[in-house]
Amino acid sequence: MTKINGADAMLQVLYNWHIDHIYGFPGGSFDSGMNAIYDFKDKMKYIEVRHEEAAALAASAEYKFSGKLGVCFGSAGPGAVHLMNGLYDAKYDHVPMVAIVANVPTSRQDMDFFQAFDEKPWFDPVAVWNHQIKRADQIPGMMDEAIRQAYAKMGPAVLILPKDFGWDKISDNFRVNYDAHAVTPNYAAPKKESVDAAVKLLKEAKNPVVYYGLGVKGAGKELKEFADKFKTPLMSSVLAKGIVEDKFPAYMGSIGRVAPKPSNDIQTHADLVVWVGNDTPFSLFFFNPKAKVIQIDVDSEALGKRHAVDVPILADGKKTLQAIIDAGEERSESPLYKAAIADRENWDSWQESFADSDETPMRPEPVFDVINKEAADDAVFAVDVGNVNINFQRLMNLHDDQIWATSGLYATMGFGAPASLAAATVYPKREVWNLAGDGAFAMMNQELLTQARYNMHVLNVVFTNETLGYIQAEQEDESHQPLSGVIIPDNNWAKVADGMNVKGVVVRNKKEFADAVKEFKNMDGPMLIDVKLTHAMPYSTELNTLDDPAFVKKYQAEALKPFSYFAKKYGVEEAAPASSASQEAESEPDTTSGASQH
Repeated sequence: MTKINGADAMLQVLYNWHIDHIYGFPGGSFDSGMNAIYDFKDKMKYIEVRHEEAAALAASAEYKFSGKLGVCFGSAGPGAVHLMNGLYDAKYDHVPMVAIVANVPTSRQDMDFFQAFDEKPWFDPVAVWNHQIKRADQIPGMMDEAIRQAYAKMGPAVLILPKDFGWDKISDNFRVNYDAHAVTPNYAAPKKESVDAAVKLLKEAKNPVVYYGLGVKGAGKELKEFADKFKTPLMSSVLAKGIVEDKFPAYMGSIGRVAPKPSNDIQTHADLVVWVGNDTPFSLFFFNPKAKVIQIDVDSEALGKRHAVDVPILADGKKTLQAIIDAGEERSESPLYKAAIADRENWDSWQESFADSDETPMRPEPVFDVINKEAADDAVFAVDVGNVNINFQRLMNLHDDQIWATSGLYATMGFGAPASLAAATVYPKREVWNLAGDGAFAMMNQELLTQARYNMHVLNVVFTNETLGYIQAEQEDESHQPLSGVIIPDNNWAKVADGMNVKGVVVRNKKEFADAVKEFKNMDGPMLIDVKLTHAMPYSTELNTLDDPAFVKKYQAEALKPFSYFAKKYGVEEAAPASSASQEAESEPDTTSGASQH
């Protein structure tokens, strides 16, 4: 029988699962793996990152962009630990991925040898499946199981490979279970009685809204039809941006600190929430606890988790929305619907008024105006964490086949650059944008070397405002403390890029930015644009006190109207009292990070 190195068998399993690339950084404990990568150089692309954290974040981002599992590796000890941040990103955003962790040879384990650690306990808290190979002949079966478990439990799986087992010869007679996984899911349709109960609540409601999440990805058509027929404003989780194109009139955006003003204005006025495919943990701060809820989800554990539910529907979101559309009667525009549409129009006009601003340093609106006009219809956006995410949520008009990803619940700074590696690897013919603040970009900027090495067509846009803006706003608005630890030294990121063999440009106005984008679109390989951005903070949707002249002046919000104006005009009833959770948050403000409130 034909024999094969254990590490080669491991990569063969990946290849049989239609995985044709891997992210990682070599180390002595992973020599057998590197040899296998050499043996598979004609089948599998190796993306050699400059830091293992980038490898793990790229593997996590891969599923967010493509729906396919990503694979990364790290060597024993520090290489393994460096993977941890990307694994936690995958855990909290429910993303399947596989991390291969090297260990020293079995003969040198359990004897305080160099880089000899009991690594498995390190990964127990983060991994959905976590095992060390005990015999070389286990390698193919264990790798197959790691992939299966990652997909089944929607999280990171960890396979620990002792160095010697990777060199051992094993029988080349293994099989994988890819075909069993590749079946198209067919979730249940709703029961008639559940649909009838939902239709009844919709008919009785005065001010219904829809609140959806990633669970209805691919149901944009149904969501728009639902909104049109029942006159329901649409609100989404942050990560669900793009399911419905941003220009759809009834889409108010996401909810919370990063969101536009209209969605935050209307949330507490709803008396019925159609809650579909959404498990956002911040939801307890959003809606009136007395509002009735129709919740649709394929996971029974999610039903009633964030809000009391009147009509729970354990069924496919897309099918259920269509069933309710077919069964229900068309509604006239509710007071809240009219107010929401007018509120959004006012918000959009206000934002657009800054599109040609000549302020220096630059406002974000001119930058995103160019991005909206110039980005390809199938562009891929890797969006980092911080104020850049606020501006992306509010100013980016996603459309057609444009897709994006960020670090959601885990919210790790530095996500953008590694994610751009995944995007450029998975979609080598598509335009990739890495959008990052200077604080986040500083954490992972070494991956410009990786972009250059593989000639990835990535446009890195660094918004340089010389502060950790998201944290600054928390210190100013929540804890009311002196600014502490948020200032970033001024830096010329274009020079940094040039030093890493990436074309770098500094821009200070809209024309310079537009010219730089056009240059990128006409060249191969990566580019970096250092945007010198205003030090002013994005409009605070949490404070949102347009009756305060100081607030209006701070945000140049003279053209914005408070929601009370639209509520009075269209007859919307007074907002319901805040939930007990919200009241607690207000009476006992978080003086640490503020994250719990957002």
